[in-house]
Amino acid sequence: MSFPFVQPYFGLGNSLQTAQAGGAGGIGGWVELARTTLGSAGDDITVGSLADKRYYMVLVDGINTGGIDPAFRLNADTGTNYANRRSENGGADGTNTSLNRMALYSALNTPYFQVGYLANFATKEKLFQGHLVGRNSAGAGNAPKRGEFVGKHAQTTNPISSVTQRNNGTGDHSIGAEVVVLGWDPADTHTTNFWEELASVTTGSAGDTLESGTISAKKYLWIQASYKNDGAADINALPRFNGDAGSNYSSRTSTNGAADSTRTSRTWVDLESGNQRARFANMFIINNASNEKLCIFNQMDYGASGASTAPNRIEGVAKWANTSDQITSIQWNQLDAGDYAAGAELRVWGSD
Repeated sequence: MSFPFVQPYFGLGNSLQTAQAGGAGGIGGWVELARTTLGSAGDDITVGSLADKRYYMVLVDGINTGGIDPAFRLNADTGTNYANRRSENGGADGTNTSLNRMALYSALNTPYFQVGYLANFATKEKLFQGHLVGRNSAGAGNAPKRGEFVGKHAQTTNPISSVTQRNNGTGDHSIGAEVVVLGWDPADTHTTNFWEELASVTTGSAGDTLESGTISAKKYLWIQASYKNDGAADINALPRFNGDAGSNYSSRTSTNGAADSTRTSRTWVDLESGNQRARFANMFIINNASNEKLCIFNQMDYGASGASTAPNRIEGVAKWANTSDQITSIQWNQLDAGDYAAGAELRVWGSD
């Protein structure tokens, strides 16, 4: 599952990158439409009175207590007008039809972070896709949970005006749980964009190092990395945060749709090891100081040069089990026998 309408397209020029990501001076990038942060515990987090946009990005900081079954509704519609398809931890797809909600994950039971997208055409069914990462039990000795889903709202008369992140389980979303809704439309001309560019690094020579330097601490982070190997030897990109080389990371990944593999108590984030030649990666992070940092990422590896070889797709989630600091630097370094070729790029955006 890909992330639509989020890539600033490496190599097309900084003005376009800035505009689509939402950096200072960009025209018509993702703009924050509204957000709701819970002041008391409850099942529903509703964001209403949304401006009519072609596309929406929805960020969910799902801190909670008790049993959580995340679900999604549009326009306060509680009728049986939803259908969805989902996978949990790389398992076989499950489908739900004629529900009163889009069911996203069952029995999550721990804090989670979710990134989703909506296509909003008034006279067409509303389409939704997204990923989530669940913390699982605390600590790097426990791999996070991974969910991916698509859904539709079979309503064809009105545009989207509100979204509700719902808990259909026995617990509650906690005080401070939050939903942020961003919008994008081809006609937009605003410059008040949500995503602020925090770092932009391009290497001038071959080497192992690809680092952001110090960045501003932001609650929501979005990272892109693009790189290839220099010569024949493989590279293996293994991100760290704030220079932490302790055994404080865990991850869950799937390559080309295979069963998930988990890695725990690692000294880096395992994006997927070995045979990395040329890659493009997206990562989103919820970056609260007092909570473990939850990451959602997807990436592609070109496999081998030429159209006769299919590329590889990697989807994953990760966590950094630090509960005292926000991420203020990113080390996307490689630790295999090869080197990054000159021109490797790391870009970081953020917002509160």
